[in-house]
Amino acid sequence: MNALRAIVRRDLLLAWRRRADVATALLFFVVVVSLFPLGIGPEPNLLRTIAPGVIWVAALLACMLSLARLFESDHADGSLDPMLLAATPLGLIVAARVLAHWLVSGFPLVALSPVLALQFDLDQMLTGVLVLSLLIGTPVLSLVGSIGAALTLGLRGGGVLLALLVLPLYVPVLIAGTGAVDAAAAGLSALPYFLILAALLVLAGAFAPWAIAASLRISAE
Repeated sequence: MNALRAIVRRDLLLAWRRRADVATALLFFVVVVSLFPLGIGPEPNLLRTIAPGVIWVAALLACMLSLARLFESDHADGSLDPMLLAATPLGLIVAARVLAHWLVSGFPLVALSPVLALQFDLDQMLTGVLVLSLLIGTPVLSLVGSIGAALTLGLRGGGVLLALLVLPLYVPVLIAGTGAVDAAAAGLSALPYFLILAALLVLAGAFAPWAIAASLRISAE
């Protein structure tokens, strides 16, 4: 646990030193979400209808934007090799790194979403459902996306290939996240969608770190 805490702390310190990279993804999220009310117009019913999809898609793209840098610097400066040879299982090291990635790139999106939801005239109840769906769903985006980041590590044009690999896997999370808000807006229970998101999180948390570890070993070879 001490090693895992040290890895999380290291990644958070590196993210603080590279604040511009972190701010780029957040600014992208804010700009994309803010453009839709300006382009569509001030019709409240239409804005409330499209709000879950717009915010979720923007969060998905912002999360994917930051994935390419997850292992790139370690691969470039050679610090990836000691991680592969460390006594601590690589799957646990990767899990700590993905947690740090979510704290830097995923959690700020969740924190910003209530403010951005005001542009779409969402009421407090629907905003709460949206925030909870993002809170459960964005870690899945980080876990699944990290597999693609590890597979495309060191490849030329890896960003395009990463998008092709990851986007189809994001579809169930996107459908469940937006479906929770739509169900709440229709007066139905959002619990089934939250359970789907929770199940996806458990599955990703159990299997993704080891898949990422295997992908990193393949890329290192």
